[in-house]
Amino acid sequence: MSTHPTAATTPDASLRTVLITGTSSGIGLAAAVAAARAGWRTVATLRDTGRADALRKAAAEAGVELDIRQLDVVDEDSVAAAVAGIIADYGRLDAVVNNAGAGHVGTLELESVADVREVMEVNFFGVLNVSKAALPHLRATGGRLITVTSVGGVVGQPFNEAYCAAKFAVEGYMESLAPVAAAVGVAVSVVEPGAVATEFVNNIGIDIDATVAAAGPYADAMRHYIDRTVAQFMNGAQTPAGAAEAVMEALTAETPAFRIQTSAWARGFTGTKLADQDGSAVLGMTNAWVA
Repeated sequence: MSTHPTAATTPDASLRTVLITGTSSGIGLAAAVAAARAGWRTVATLRDTGRADALRKAAAEAGVELDIRQLDVVDEDSVAAAVAGIIADYGRLDAVVNNAGAGHVGTLELESVADVREVMEVNFFGVLNVSKAALPHLRATGGRLITVTSVGGVVGQPFNEAYCAAKFAVEGYMESLAPVAAAVGVAVSVVEPGAVATEFVNNIGIDIDATVAAAGPYADAMRHYIDRTVAQFMNGAQTPAGAAEAVMEALTAETPAFRIQTSAWARGFTGTKLADQDGSAVLGMTNAWVA
């Protein structure tokens, strides 16, 4: 399913190329398949290509071709090599979907600041690593820079302090970058999922009983939080394919909104904080600052 060009296969220089990170499962996997189905040359990346079986199977079932490559968002050399390889093989990069991320449950008194830094490294600085490497090429094509954040990038949530801080940082950075990037022809969007039925939840990697037992004075609050969250995912989680539709909207709309929620629930949840749900009022103001 990985299709690196060879001398015998000259790539179509006019075919739009998208790089998607974190495609081993969930939204990233669904977005990679959807983009390929929509006619994009899709470079689907993941930290460990040994975990690409589900991705290959989904692509085969959909009847699409993916170019599957290694990319670790926290490793600047890995990012640079991946982007350089795409340009060497295809000559262009038209869009990036920053999807790679990691969940985290904890609270300040019970974890180290180093734990918080690690969450920021993956969920915030990883996005910056990929975006910085891609921007010169997106400028050349008038491309799009799309980042999957979270409703947790808008509304802070208990025991998600580090995760929400990272997602808040991404949202603030991209909202600030958007008018600057627009001035050189690059459209910036963030996609905000709510609860999604995905391996991401499992990747948080917590033992519920052990986590509650270790929470000390926060044990009751932790148990209530976990019970509420498990119920939410059991009863109202969106499918990865449903969330990927919002990614495709950002990728294909003639004029994509800056902020796109993936479901009615996500719009309602973020709406408790955001009067300006699609970001047009803020960007209408800040675009004028650089025009």
